[in-house]
Amino acid sequence: MFKQLAVAGLRRGFGAVMALRLRYARRRPRRGRRNLMRLTRGFVAPQAFIGTSRRFRRAATHPHLHTPKTRRVFWGLEPRTMGAAGHRAAARRRVNRAARFSGKFGPPPRPLARRKSLEVRVAETEAEVRAAQRLRYEVFYEEMSAQASPRMAAERRDFDRFDAFADHLLVIDHSRIPADYTGRDVPQEAVVGTYRLMRQEVAEARGGFYTANEFDIDHWVKASGPDTRFLELGRSCVHKDHRSRPTLELMWHAIVSYLVHYELDVMFGCASLEGTDPDELALPLSFMHHFCQGDGSAPNVRARDELYVNMNRIPRDEVDAKKGLRALPPLIKGYLRAGATIGDGAVVDHQFGTTDVLIIFPASQINDRYRDKFGKGDMKGDKPAETKTETVA
Repeated sequence: MFKQLAVAGLRRGFGAVMALRLRYARRRPRRGRRNLMRLTRGFVAPQAFIGTSRRFRRAATHPHLHTPKTRRVFWGLEPRTMGAAGHRAAARRRVNRAARFSGKFGPPPRPLARRKSLEVRVAETEAEVRAAQRLRYEVFYEEMSAQASPRMAAERRDFDRFDAFADHLLVIDHSRIPADYTGRDVPQEAVVGTYRLMRQEVAEARGGFYTANEFDIDHWVKASGPDTRFLELGRSCVHKDHRSRPTLELMWHAIVSYLVHYELDVMFGCASLEGTDPDELALPLSFMHHFCQGDGSAPNVRARDELYVNMNRIPRDEVDAKKGLRALPPLIKGYLRAGATIGDGAVVDHQFGTTDVLIIFPASQINDRYRDKFGKGDMKGDKPAETKTETVA
């Protein structure tokens, strides 16, 4: 009988298995039922063997709620489609993904920042995360020279394992949302910018930071002690129609709000210069090496030995600081002007066609100009600051 059930489960699915079980149970109502449950324990819910039709339907409709995954696969119990009613029920059960790993702090404010038609908040559903991944694909793989895997190219999304538990900052342009749109998720065309944020406690619980693939940050994070809390920034991009100073300023407002909400102390992450030939990037790399590694008070975190690229390619006396600053991408330039420093060594990322440097940005080192503009007076230990209207140079 067990063999018949196995064959039915593999060939004909759950309905055939249930029919065989009930027929066997009717023939041998006492000992037969006990033997059947013993032989197939864990493959379906116990309600399947109770004679009422209501409970039978409940077990047959939702076997995946009671059955372990390995046995579910063996018996072929995975439902093919949920149907409209099932999708509506799933939608009611969905929770804000930003709240899943928020811990004692709770989910971040909604929105984190807003200006005119632009709003910045954390992605709340998996569909919104996919919208951010599609924007990343458009920028990194279609506009730039990143190399997509076959699956990424087929789905037109940039993704990795860190996306599953990171927070995804979204810049949403409400002018791109149709007036008659009633969906819960933000439509793809309305997502015009994104940033991936990963807090230390989340990363440590799920395999570490992305930056650790390129830079030796583990000893630095551990040596900082339990009172210092880290935030990794990465995968930032903006739609070509919104690459302007107001959009970047709004993203920084949101990041500072996120820092304050979670009481974070240090930001860091990989920032990229386009190109994989360090000699062609000699001026910006040398400028950062000589002028942007801080005064020695901050730790000098190095690139991993097997990936290390020396940034000291031009002697300090021969580096024109103004030209070196102008040669930097706007994002790195903004980091440095706000008070960030650079790690030791660069890393060539052949997948994305870039040369990466490490940005180290303690919240306490944000200079006064940016603190007043973006800090809203609620950074740790700060007094309330007046709102200023100056623009970022």
